[in-house]
Amino acid sequence: MIRPSILVVALGLQAATAAAQTTTPAPAPAQPAPSTPATAKPGTTLEKFEARREKAFMRADTDGDGKVSLAEWTAFQTERKAKGDPAKSFARMDANKDGFVDKSELDAFLAKRFARLDKNGDGALGVDERPGHKTAPNQEQ
Repeated sequence: MIRPSILVVALGLQAATAAAQTTTPAPAPAQPAPSTPATAKPGTTLEKFEARREKAFMRADTDGDGKVSLAEWTAFQTERKAKGDPAKSFARMDANKDGFVDKSELDAFLAKRFARLDKNGDGALGVDERPGHKTAPNQEQ
């Protein structure tokens, strides 16, 4: 004869086993939806900032030698009706003081400028940090 307490325990184990076999497994954690790459940032990145300004700057290279002289820069700034003294802005860019600004000097200058404009240090210029925006720092472009 089976004791009632053993019978209760046996039936309880059998019921638990049956329940475990019929229980639906927990769903796997949801995978995050694909999004933009981690390197993409809203706003203007340094690469975009440099590319735009290099394109504009190299229009001043009228002789096509890959660098801009003070004379070319002055003519370009005059044509654009730019504010300020072209010789001063040229001197800031001409790091090695050889009388020409090449791509490496321009990139270095633009990287410094980008860092000054990127007030929150997130690696991208938001609308309010871009030159020309009413809340942007008042700096010569």
